[in-house]
Amino acid sequence: MVSLFEPLQLRDLTIKNRIFLAPMCQYQCEERDGVPTDWHLVHYGARATGGFGLIIAEATGVVPEGRITPWCTGLWNTTQQDAWARIVDFGHSQGAAIAVQLQHAGRKASTYRDFGAGGKSGTVAVEDGGWPTIGPSAIAFPGLAEPREATAQDLADVVDAFAAAARRADAAGFDAVELHAAHGYLLFQFLSPLSNHRTDSYGGPLANRARLLLEVADAVRAVWPAGKPLLARISAQEWIEGGFGLEEATEVARMLAGHGVDFIDVSTGGNFPAQIPVAPGYQVESAKAVRAGGLPVCAAGLITDPAHAQEILDSGEVDAISLARVALREPSWPQRAAAELGQADRLAYPPSYLRGRWPATKA
Repeated sequence: MVSLFEPLQLRDLTIKNRIFLAPMCQYQCEERDGVPTDWHLVHYGARATGGFGLIIAEATGVVPEGRITPWCTGLWNTTQQDAWARIVDFGHSQGAAIAVQLQHAGRKASTYRDFGAGGKSGTVAVEDGGWPTIGPSAIAFPGLAEPREATAQDLADVVDAFAAAARRADAAGFDAVELHAAHGYLLFQFLSPLSNHRTDSYGGPLANRARLLLEVADAVRAVWPAGKPLLARISAQEWIEGGFGLEEATEVARMLAGHGVDFIDVSTGGNFPAQIPVAPGYQVESAKAVRAGGLPVCAAGLITDPAHAQEILDSGEVDAISLARVALREPSWPQRAAAELGQADRLAYPPSYLRGRWPATKA
């Protein structure tokens, strides 16, 4: 059995424990310029001081039109790179490893955030600061504008943009990058037969639907340092009949293993509205299935209790635990978990916080 507090080795990167902060959009670039702000420094810095082993920064656009909203972060210029660098530097000072999730939102881009938009929702019009979107096919996500079917040149530009963003991520000091191929964004839109109706080499059989993701992986791996790991996040199933499912997800994991990817961050859903059986740990079985593709995985999905997280690791079928909403409520969740699991001596506190450390509550 592997403890939550045992290190995880990915290439030359040693992650101090198995507790990951999932990438969660903050929508806090008020200038709409993609530059992370003091909010991001405090948000990620708090989780670094709270003991997370790997912090995966939010979905970050590789081009302006790749953002989910105009308020999302980016990594398409050096101003953004430099702003990320100070966040990475602080995380490193607290012993955390820091990754960034690179993404293009495709047909789900140019949307309003769910707060501070005056009650507006859906697609942001061009005259209000939005932009036209692209997708594998001219099929809209329900409630959003119809995208333009991406051309071959569009796809080549997307691949180049991911590689350029990866170079900037390295210059900013990130320890890893994660390719966002989940939740119905562009790379997953191509994987899904529900959103990809193309008849060219990017549509039809899985080998074609996975082509863009593999081209991106190759391009990023070519510029990303050999000693740094490359992660990918995928939606292992859509929870819709006829959609992308576990068998295909496992095969995509096998493909990614052959294209320089080292770890799979497993999630589900997001490409179309679906009836998802949400419950604590509801995505763990998906993570176990994807792990059969030959790469280590992390499990996510309403995992909030330390004992439950350890139990999932005890199965020996996942390699790390990814926390999302509970980490918004509780930036020091790893410190509490260490105390409750009787392993407080395995997780260091910042000296200024020692007076507030969690007392051991369980053997």
